[in-house]
Amino acid sequence: MDADTPDPQPEPVSSSADPLSNQFGSLNDLAHELASLQDLANRGSWRSILDKVARARSQSLLNTPHDHLTYLAYNVLALAKLRRFKDALTEIDTVDDFDSHHYRYETYPKIYPNRYGSMVPFSLRWLHALIPIKLGNRQQGLDRFYMLLDFVRGKLKEKQDYDISTKMWRKREIFVMNGIISEHLKNKEFGVCLDLIKDLVSRGNLDPVLLSKLGYIQMQIGDLEGAKGSFDRVEKLLNERNAGGDYGLLSEVELRNQVNRNKALVYLVGKDYVSAVREYEECIERDPMDAVAINNKALCLMYLRDLSDSIKVLENSLERVPTVALNETLVVNLCSMYELAYVNHSDIKRTLSNWIARVAPDDFDSSSTRI
Repeated sequence: MDADTPDPQPEPVSSSADPLSNQFGSLNDLAHELASLQDLANRGSWRSILDKVARARSQSLLNTPHDHLTYLAYNVLALAKLRRFKDALTEIDTVDDFDSHHYRYETYPKIYPNRYGSMVPFSLRWLHALIPIKLGNRQQGLDRFYMLLDFVRGKLKEKQDYDISTKMWRKREIFVMNGIISEHLKNKEFGVCLDLIKDLVSRGNLDPVLLSKLGYIQMQIGDLEGAKGSFDRVEKLLNERNAGGDYGLLSEVELRNQVNRNKALVYLVGKDYVSAVREYEECIERDPMDAVAINNKALCLMYLRDLSDSIKVLENSLERVPTVALNETLVVNLCSMYELAYVNHSDIKRTLSNWIARVAPDDFDSSSTRI
């Protein structure tokens, strides 16, 4: 069963590290046809993004420095999503130094009057750290992630008053920290993860995702009481949020579901699958697109030897919200259940694979059906 807090994905690309969004009427005011690029990204049409970027470049449609950087960011993201990491690295290496004066607004006062600061999209900085890891150079990637964390914290120190910009950079701090911790978790470096999260918590950053991840790590090392304490703190955040608080990257529904999924994990450790299913059902009723709850409910039913209902849970989720439920983990689990339940599982998996080919985003790994 997967960890309950999946790896974070890059934020939607913006045209600058500190977007003054209230000065613009639409995304297209920020960069050339940015709304179209964002729509393609939301639909997982990564090949179309590559085509659009290539066309804009060949037809010289990108007229300002930040147009070029924004399109570069989308191109790198699309290449990464399509697992073309070497091409993504070649593309991102065209930016020699993110902190160069070439990528600052004040260098071009005629184009950007009264604007200052870096125009490098934050997602480009994130991808700069992520891609070496994908290419097997883990240490370089981690070094870059820690440098990015220092960069974000430097921005927070510059902020004198708590405003929208400060809130954004605090979210980015959590976002980067999540990426670092997820990488250490993959290598079972639990001590490093615990130190990182506890340091953040000690400075008053009570993010429910990180606290939940702390509980998950404590479970991994056998500290069940510590895990329950971390999960209780997440539930306390929910109660405080109901009183008007603001906590991190989650909406109210997401936070409520986080609380339920945390409770379910405790039940799973005790092999109380019936109670775990009840918690996951609450999540799904609240948010039918909660893929973690859908997947884990199905696994719990399988552990209860109810293979038929387990399959139905996954199949129904694919029919109801294919663009959200369609992820490799869910499909791998569904195909494993087919293999257990049916003699003619190859035909059933082939039908599933054909359906996936019609509806899946470009980055979906079709090998997950194991045909």
